[in-house]
Amino acid sequence: MNKNKQLFKRQLPLQLMVLPGIIFMLIFSYYPIYGLTIAFKNYTVIDTLSTARWVGLENFRIVATDKYFWGSVVNTLGISMLKLLIGFTTPIVLAILIYELEDGPFKKISQTISYLPHFLSWIILGGMVINWLSTSGMINQIFLGLGLMDKPVNFLLDADKYWMIAVLADTWKEAGWGTILYLATMAGIDPTYYEAASIDGAGRLRQIISITLPHLRTIISLNLILTISSLLKSNLDQTLVLMNSQNRSHAEVIDSYVYRMGLTQGDFSYATAVGLGVSIVSVILLVIANQITKKFNEESVL
Repeated sequence: MNKNKQLFKRQLPLQLMVLPGIIFMLIFSYYPIYGLTIAFKNYTVIDTLSTARWVGLENFRIVATDKYFWGSVVNTLGISMLKLLIGFTTPIVLAILIYELEDGPFKKISQTISYLPHFLSWIILGGMVINWLSTSGMINQIFLGLGLMDKPVNFLLDADKYWMIAVLADTWKEAGWGTILYLATMAGIDPTYYEAASIDGAGRLRQIISITLPHLRTIISLNLILTISSLLKSNLDQTLVLMNSQNRSHAEVIDSYVYRMGLTQGDFSYATAVGLGVSIVSVILLVIANQITKKFNEESVL
């Protein structure tokens, strides 16, 4: 005990530096957890957390029988699965392509251009996408010029096309930024591996398959776990910008539905119940994904 006291005194400046972070976590991360009790209450704006009437699992029963909620679940899973197939693999391929480039101005410019969309908000990028996909936009002009279309159409008014539009737009925005971890990992690969493989007659494709991808296995597994655990999460900013009355049937995701029910219609208990349920399922998916990758990597990533 005396040793611990002496150690604490010696580290007092460091302990004081950590203290603001602990206070921040308590106030903004742990104290709000108490607000989850709203999911089990009939909460209104005239109530407080303590005075609202308890209703047990009634809100969850309403959620389970709400067809509009399940419609948003289908849209969320559909978009998330497409993002898993396209948005997850694209940064890996792009990172390998950038890594294979010769060091020089072109490589630096390529990296900068690929990063740029990440730093722009969906208000800006969404406006660009809406303009490009309008009847007089760039996409229509290209398709008409190539003879692929007879007349211009507004792609965002076609609900059946929304999933792919959302996925491709999100991939365009985040693919470059997603290459950072992969490029950092590849920068740490011993170049003698490539030299030895080249001497043995291995081409660039064989070197990528036998050297680069195995070294990326851990970081790919980690990103895959986080992606799978977020299958029920969607990009709210993107949805609010691109969704309209014509494509709502395919654009409404869980996050936008919770936003609409909670803030627009004032049903805070219902929205909290949905959010709590999604969080629980996300944790379950996180554990399952970690166990699956553990079997392939023979070690736990998380």
